[in-house]
Amino acid sequence: MHIVVINRWPRFSDERRWDHELSRFEEFIDHDRHRISYVVDPVGETGVLADRSKIARLVKIEDVNDFEALCGAVREIEAEVGPVDQLVALSEFTLAIAAEVREALGIPGPRPEEVAVYRNKLRMKELVAKAGVRVPRFAPCGDAESAVAFARSVGYPLILKPVGGAASIGVHRVEDEPTLLSLLGTVDPEEYEIEEFIAGAIYHVDGFADDEARIPFQAVSRYVNDCLSYEAGGAPLGSVVLQASELRDRVEEFARTCVSALGMKSMPFHLEVFVSDSGELVFLEIAGRIGGAEVPYLTHRLFGVNLCQVWLNALCEGTVTLPPKTGDPSGGWLIIPKPEQLPARVISVTSLRDIPTVWRELVPSPGDVLAPGGSYDAVHSGRYILVGDEAAVEQDIRRIVDEFRIETEPVPE
Repeated sequence: MHIVVINRWPRFSDERRWDHELSRFEEFIDHDRHRISYVVDPVGETGVLADRSKIARLVKIEDVNDFEALCGAVREIEAEVGPVDQLVALSEFTLAIAAEVREALGIPGPRPEEVAVYRNKLRMKELVAKAGVRVPRFAPCGDAESAVAFARSVGYPLILKPVGGAASIGVHRVEDEPTLLSLLGTVDPEEYEIEEFIAGAIYHVDGFADDEARIPFQAVSRYVNDCLSYEAGGAPLGSVVLQASELRDRVEEFARTCVSALGMKSMPFHLEVFVSDSGELVFLEIAGRIGGAEVPYLTHRLFGVNLCQVWLNALCEGTVTLPPKTGDPSGGWLIIPKPEQLPARVISVTSLRDIPTVWRELVPSPGDVLAPGGSYDAVHSGRYILVGDEAAVEQDIRRIVDEFRIETEPVPE
């Protein structure tokens, strides 16, 4: 089989950063049995560690989200190596464009309309609502007039978000009509949706759907703060894995219903769910990929499940092997974002590595410069992964938030 991997993820060898250590293409795809080619950007090239003699073709382009460049790279590979049997894209930000390339070049695999069920926030809510799942009231923005009419019918606050966004980028909590009109003047309304604000806690479910849309593995976690507060307000963000409870059982069954309704097969998923103040479960959104931040590393540490390996096995070998879930472990993670004023040079930083539940800590060193940009896997003020009893982990996450200190000075750009 000829497999082409689109990669934008780096790998690190400094023994400090663990980002993308679980996406070991050279180990999880048999480069002897299959012909393996890669399309990468300059950062993604650092994540390709396979013996170059075992790579059929590697093409580097500046931006793997440039449709023409990506199509051209895949055509170049096809001309030299032969027809592509599998086009692999694991990043949230390459799922949609990979589907477009498959359709354009006649490559087997999910097409844009299939990917839309876990990339398009309007489509996913339509489908789960048909299955009887409670979703926030929602509507496409379309134009300012229709958006305002919807807002007046639902009431404020409400949420304005990109239809195909990720990681809460571009998401706004809107408190009133003047703010809504102002925001609509800065975005393309055709690319946005508007939805009811749900008061309550947010949970996430990370698992794998098999080839019949069943869930052989899932883990339920409760956010500490939320993604929007992290992106828009600079608040720390984390979560704690739930141990056995009636609520966990309810959320797991909710996940089964959503995954089945969307027909998600042979893929990981990252589902976000509101638990309202009255205890009602409400669908927030779902992604057909591995959870971000420290989720995959904690999942691997607690359950011995590398979702990247499982996904690659499903794509490249057609098999899914998951270890049996034993015990009832818990853990959590926390990211303390960079200072507001960037770039900034670190003068001093707190280490809280001696807290008993802390398994991993990543903090910058004095003299390091924190630059703007980057997602959850950047070097932030502090990143922590914790392992232990659910209550103890949550208590220690809040302790880290209270005790962590970083001192920086601005650096002229």
